[in-house]
Amino acid sequence: MAITLVNPQGLPTVDAYRQVAIASGTRTVFIAGQVARDAGGATVGPGALAAQVEQCYLNVATALAAAGATFRDVAKLTVHVVDWTPDKMSPLLDGVARASARLGLVPVPPATLIGVAALDLPEHLVEIEATAVLD
Repeated sequence: MAITLVNPQGLPTVDAYRQVAIASGTRTVFIAGQVARDAGGATVGPGALAAQVEQCYLNVATALAAAGATFRDVAKLTVHVVDWTPDKMSPLLDGVARASARLGLVPVPPATLIGVAALDLPEHLVEIEATAVLD
């Protein structure tokens, strides 16, 4: 693996992600922000943050696979959530757990969560982008 994930001493341990990703690979893959659309372009889970997070992670996994990568190669995630408030953390983590179960792994690279006013369409509640490094 080209990515080693760690939680260094002196920083808090967070269950949802690791604080540091050490990349030793030679190829970098940038995945465009993925929204909750299925392969046909229809929005998945209108109004349901957990369902949309799950679909976004599945879409990121599909994009990674096209580059010969998996979530194990991801060095950084950025998650954009419309009208973020702390009470949205539970459905967000539920969506991650659902995607993890379907993908057979728990994606825990360093992550940044950013609250935004809006995304491309009013029905999209979340967008996730990824950077991966491959050997």
